[in-house]
Amino acid sequence: MAHQHGPIPRQKGFSLIELLIVVAIILIIAAIAIPNLLKSKMAANESSAVGSVRTINTAEITYQVGCPNLGYTTLAFLNTGNGCPSGVGIIDATLGGGIKSGYKMAATPGGLVGTVNTTYIDTATPQTVGTTGQRMFCSNQTGVIFVDPAGAACTNASTPL
Repeated sequence: MAHQHGPIPRQKGFSLIELLIVVAIILIIAAIAIPNLLKSKMAANESSAVGSVRTINTAEITYQVGCPNLGYTTLAFLNTGNGCPSGVGIIDATLGGGIKSGYKMAATPGGLVGTVNTTYIDTATPQTVGTTGQRMFCSNQTGVIFVDPAGAACTNASTPL
């Protein structure tokens, strides 16, 4: 019996080196894309927070006009009304709950004259500075929105947005 000699047929598939090169390329692309994705998410959260502060400003004015015997109120009461029928549902339960798009929202009435709150400050603070947002936003009855670039101490003396 004679043995056939000739070329050995090649195996189909990828070599280990080829697979390692493909994995390395995927990891490099991921290393470039993930930080940009996180920055985009933070920017979206910050835009949402500014929109929420504007919504709270409008809601406070609506509540104050509809409930002049109470004046301005808290975030939760802008949703529930707190005994003021025209104050029910001014904002939705999500915003009224105080957490939205990675930001903690708050509205604090003040300037009490008798039973009427004559001032308020609303704030939007990142839940995790540097991850859910970088900047903190706040506003008051003037309607001007202020920003703190460090994300922790927005006041009405901060930089206007």
